[in-house]
Amino acid sequence: MLLNNNVTEFILLGLTQDPLKKKIVFVVFFVFYLGILLGNLLIIITIKSSRVLGSPMYFFLFYLSLSDTCFSTSIAPRMIVDALLKNNTISFNECIIQLFSFHLFGSLEIFILILMSVDRYVAICKPLHYTTIMRKQVCSVLVALAWVGSCVHSSTQIFLALSLPFCGPNVIDHYFCDLQPLLNLACADTYVINLLLVSNSGAICTVSFVMLMFSYVIILHSLRNHSAEGRKKALSTCVSHIMVVILFFGPCIFIYTRPATTFSMDKMIAVFYTIGTPLFNPLIYTLRNAEVKNAMRKLWSKKLISEDQR
Repeated sequence: MLLNNNVTEFILLGLTQDPLKKKIVFVVFFVFYLGILLGNLLIIITIKSSRVLGSPMYFFLFYLSLSDTCFSTSIAPRMIVDALLKNNTISFNECIIQLFSFHLFGSLEIFILILMSVDRYVAICKPLHYTTIMRKQVCSVLVALAWVGSCVHSSTQIFLALSLPFCGPNVIDHYFCDLQPLLNLACADTYVINLLLVSNSGAICTVSFVMLMFSYVIILHSLRNHSAEGRKKALSTCVSHIMVVILFFGPCIFIYTRPATTFSMDKMIAVFYTIGTPLFNPLIYTLRNAEVKNAMRKLWSKKLISEDQR
């Protein structure tokens, strides 16, 4: 539903307008995006190829890497290409598609992180019932519900965006289309829509963050009853999860839980959860996880042996 919409395209200002800095942005984020693809695809291939990584934690890690890959792909390629162009325009329809895909995979990552914390809670606090509770069928249903929840969330964002009338300025001071900068261009009172944005995206970020941190506090508290070796292994896993949660949710809460005002730092803060988190997740989950590293070594050794036999 388009209301009095005279705007057919938007101009994205990107991270900078300086020609030299735009070249630096191109090189830096091209390398970052390659790192995101290589890191996350390596995890996806390793988990799918390894029989050792068949536990629910790695089942959820597979979907976390998948959501990271798609999440960054909804933003990074266009930002990289735009850094080489003088006029960075995006059509209204492309803007809406980017908005939908960005929130679809972003919210999917949030729900997967929640599922991973549930998995760690059951594994550490209910070890005797772990295999019964976290059955493969249960995990598949939970992931399916995460997809459904993500679709509902992103569809809500699209509904809010399409209800905005655009009749004048079309310059977005950002490097991608999101509802917050679009609110500043609407030629109507956006108070109610901003409240809906905060109650939707803001609530998802804040409530999820509180739930995740509370669950990890319970998990860490319960480690007192475990052996020294068990505590060390569980603590290593939980610390890596907590690092991911803080890196992703800190910037998200700052952006989505405030009125429709923009600050000069918003674009740089957005880089943390659009590029930073998908880039660091593979490093955090592989460098701190012996099972994943061993599975990767076996995968590459098998590949090298098969190539030598040819």
